Amino acid sequence: MIKIKRALISVSDKAGILDLARELVNFGVEILSTGGSAKLLRENGLPVKEVSEYTGFPEMLDGRVKTLHPKIHAGLLARRENAQHMKTLEEHNIGLIDMVVVNLYPFKETIQRPGVTMEEAIENIDIGGPSMLRSAAKNFSSVAVLCNPNRYAEVIVQLRKNNGALSEGLMQDLALEVFERTNQYDRLIYEYLRGQRPEGRSQGAGFPENLVLEFTRIQDLRYGENPHQKATFYKEKGRKDGLINLKQLQGKELSFNNILDLNSAVELVKEFKHPAAVIVKHNNPCGAAESNALDRAYLAALKCDPLSAFGGIVALNRKMDEKTAKVIVKSGFLECIIASGFEKMALDLFKDKKNLRLLELNDPELASEPSVSLRGEPEFKHVSGGLLLQDKDSVVLDENNLKIVTKKKPTKKQIESLIFGFKVAKHVKSNAIILTHASRTVGIGAGQMSRVDSVMLAKKKAGNLSKNSCLASDAFFPKPDAISEAAKTGVKAIIQPGGSIFDAEIIKACDKYGIAMVFTGIRHFRH
Repeated sequence: MIKIKRALISVSDKAGILDLARELVNFGVEILSTGGSAKLLRENGLPVKEVSEYTGFPEMLDGRVKTLHPKIHAGLLARRENAQHMKTLEEHNIGLIDMVVVNLYPFKETIQRPGVTMEEAIENIDIGGPSMLRSAAKNFSSVAVLCNPNRYAEVIVQLRKNNGALSEGLMQDLALEVFERTNQYDRLIYEYLRGQRPEGRSQGAGFPENLVLEFTRIQDLRYGENPHQKATFYKEKGRKDGLINLKQLQGKELSFNNILDLNSAVELVKEFKHPAAVIVKHNNPCGAAESNALDRAYLAALKCDPLSAFGGIVALNRKMDEKTAKVIVKSGFLECIIASGFEKMALDLFKDKKNLRLLELNDPELASEPSVSLRGEPEFKHVSGGLLLQDKDSVVLDENNLKIVTKKKPTKKQIESLIFGFKVAKHVKSNAIILTHASRTVGIGAGQMSRVDSVMLAKKKAGNLSKNSCLASDAFFPKPDAISEAAKTGVKAIIQPGGSIFDAEIIKACDKYGIAMVFTGIRHFRH
C-alpha cells in the first residue's frame, strides 16, 4: 500500500475532479496545481499550492513551460527504496509527489472543429501533461497516476477503504492506462501533422507506415457466422457514430450476422433522400425502393423478391409509423427492423413478435441525401497474416457528369431510375446487375462470377417486371453478350461505368437493340 501525501492536479477535463480533490484533502494530502485547475479548486474552498510557487520558477512562454521542472519530475521519478535517490532529493530540497492527476489538452476535439488552423492545433499539443504522466507511470510502484476521470470513483473507494492509501495492483493498472493513452495521443498528433503535408493530402497518400488500431469491446455475441465460432462486437476508439449507437427496443440478442446485415442495410438506405426501405439478406439487398410514403416504399421493396425477404433485415430512413408497421406485420417473418425511431402505436403492433429485433439508430444521415465525396473514412479487410486498408467507397454520382453514348437518349424518368439503380449497385456484391422501374428494384443479380449470369439472375427475379426496365451495372461490360441478354430481358436503358476495351462494341450492340446507355466513369465493385 502506498500512502498519498502530496498530489499534483492539472486537468483539462474538470469532470469529477472536485470530488477527488475533496477526498484527498480529507486525508491530509497537499495539493499542487496549475492555472484553471488551481483556480477551480481554490474557488471551491480547497487548499492548493501553485506549481510555480512550489518550484520557485514562474510559468513562461504563454504557459508552454510550467511543470517541466526538476522539482516535479525528480519528485515523481525518485525510487523510494533507493538510498542514493533519496539522498539526492534531500541535497536539492526536492519533495516526493505521490499522485499525479492529469488529462491532456483536447487535441482531437480541436482538430475536429470546422476551420481549425494549424496554429490552433499545435497549441493544443500537450507537452507537460504527457511528460508528468509518463514519469509517474514509470514509477508506478511508488506513484499513483490518473489520466481518466472515469477511474476517480474507484480511487476514492480505495482511499476510504485503506485510510488514504492505494493498492499496488490498482497503481499498476492506472500506469498501464497512461501508456495506452499517451500512445493514442502521440499517434493522433502524428496522423494529423502527416496529413497536413502536401503529399499527405494527395489522393492515395496519408496512410500510416505503421498502423495502430484501438477498439473497445462493447458486446459479446451468441456466436459468429456459425454456432461453432465465438464472436464479439468492438467499438472503434474515439468514434461516436455508426452502429455502436444502436438502441435495441425489443427482441432477442443480436447475432454476428445480424450486425453485418444491419450495417449493409443502413449504408444503402442512407443513399436516399426521400422515404426509403431496404431489405437485406446475407449481406445483399433483395429489395430497395424510394417513395413519397414509407409504407409504399416498403411494399415496393418487398415486391422485388418476397421469397428472399423471408428472414431478412429491414432498414428505413424515417421513423417507423403505424401505417408502415401494419404493412410489415402482415408481410412475414423478419429478423430485424432498424429505423431512426418508432412511433408508440407502431411498437404496440410488434409487441407480440417477441423474437423480432427492433432497433433505433439516431443518425442524421438517415434522412439526408449524401453529398458528393471523393474520399471516405478508412475501411479495413482482414486477410491471412495481414490487413488491407482503403478509403470507403463514399463517392456519390453527380448527374451532370453522366455521358450519353448511344444514339437513343434516355428519358428524364429513365435517368432517375438509372441513378436509383446505380446507388443500389454500389451496395450489391459483384458482379452486380440491378433492374429498376422508377425508384424501386424489380430484380437483383448479385455475386455472380459472370456478368451475363448476373443479368440472367436479375431477369429471373424480376419475371414480367423486367420488361421496359432500366439496368444498372456496378462495372463495365467486357463483351456484348450481356447486352444481348439484357435486350431479351426487355431492358430499355443501361447505366454503367464504361472503360472497357470493347466499349465500342457494347455501344454498337445497344444501338442495335434500341437501348439507351450512359457512362458514369465510376466503378462500384464490392467484394
